[in-house]
Amino acid sequence: MSIQETFEQAVAASKTLTTRPDNNILLKLYSLYKQATEGDAPDAGPSNPFDFIAKAKYDAWSALEGLTGEDAMNQYISLVNDLKK
Repeated sequence: MSIQETFEQAVAASKTLTTRPDNNILLKLYSLYKQATEGDAPDAGPSNPFDFIAKAKYDAWSALEGLTGEDAMNQYISLVNDLKK
């Protein structure tokens, strides 16, 4: 099975977790997913300085700058597997 297929299975599995992960884990999942599917975050962050959720998401994603898509997929898969246990 390819890394892409395993990643897609992990994405599907993340939506069926029995318990909701805390916000830090959700941000990690979000940022790894964005890095794996879109690459580095754009230079410009959210335009609304009071949208704290968008800022947190952007900051988490931009912290992964330079991480390859494959590495992001592997980390995402590993994190979902840990959450399933």
